[in-house]
Amino acid sequence: MPKFHQIIEQHWQHPKPWLTFFLKPFSCVFARIAAKRRRDFLAGRTKSEKLPVPVVVVGNIHAGGAGKTPIVSALVSGLQQRGVNVGIISRGYGRAEKGVHVLNPSTTAAQAGDEPLLLYRQTGAPVAVGSSRAQAGQALLAAYPDVQMIVADDGLQHYALQRNVEIVVFPLADTVRDDLDLLPNGCLREPLSRLASVDAVVVGGGSHPSFRPSGNMFASRVEPGSIYRLSQPDEKLDLGCLKNCRTAAAAGIAKPERFFDSLRRLGVGLDEKLVLPDHADITPQDLPAADFVFVTEKDAVKLSDGPDADALNHVWVLPICAIIEPDLANFVLGRLNIESQRETV
Repeated sequence: MPKFHQIIEQHWQHPKPWLTFFLKPFSCVFARIAAKRRRDFLAGRTKSEKLPVPVVVVGNIHAGGAGKTPIVSALVSGLQQRGVNVGIISRGYGRAEKGVHVLNPSTTAAQAGDEPLLLYRQTGAPVAVGSSRAQAGQALLAAYPDVQMIVADDGLQHYALQRNVEIVVFPLADTVRDDLDLLPNGCLREPLSRLASVDAVVVGGGSHPSFRPSGNMFASRVEPGSIYRLSQPDEKLDLGCLKNCRTAAAAGIAKPERFFDSLRRLGVGLDEKLVLPDHADITPQDLPAADFVFVTEKDAVKLSDGPDADALNHVWVLPICAIIEPDLANFVLGRLNIESQRETV
């Protein structure tokens, strides 16, 4: 039997009239609260910290996963290629520790959260996490005083931190919907009108004839990389080895079918699929019994922390990267009137 949150999420995608009848009044209340928070921030009635370096927020107006992390990774990498010393701050959703934590090579997912740890390992950029983004930013700058810009992974509605650039990631599938509503009747944290006030909108999910990037509108798509062995990242998978072997995949992400579809498009047939909640803890004991088990990079950072990580020779990781068109890093630098310090490679 589906759990309550699953029923609600299904309703967001395929609205049911009877459920709308009960939830719509709550969405009206939520809309007034969201509008007041926004007005108070714009009027200066909200206590808001300003950091000594520019802050770029990459967030969304949707509840749940909208594909922000690959966008943040691509943006940070693009800025690094242009000679900008950039750092990352995040709430660190799902971590066990409280307070601010500046990541280091021995940091675990339990200390930082899976997505911040993934960004740290992917980009090599300084990263700090904390429920207060301002405190996380201050700690990051104290540890890395040469940081010239901070990218906040999520936090669009976190008005306690001032920002110089706001970027919203918006799913392509929702650009053609006319039934979107605010929580809890719909999946929106803020109304669609909020998109008109941000600096840029990145529409994620591939290409569609109805959408063409222009002005401050960007298109992004996710491309898979080479599958590598968890215990030996330099070793790439030879798909020929899968013949006559049992294969399985496990995913603890917001939209696991995207991961499974990517594997199928690469020629990986799956005998079993394990779906876990987004950000769920995952251990070797949770994995399906198979000769080859495939996981996302987000789940891989949690498996790699365990004492049995070296023994997981049958676990393979599918990396992904976001391709953003036109160039988002150039847009951000232009918005901040910062010149690229070296040519891109």
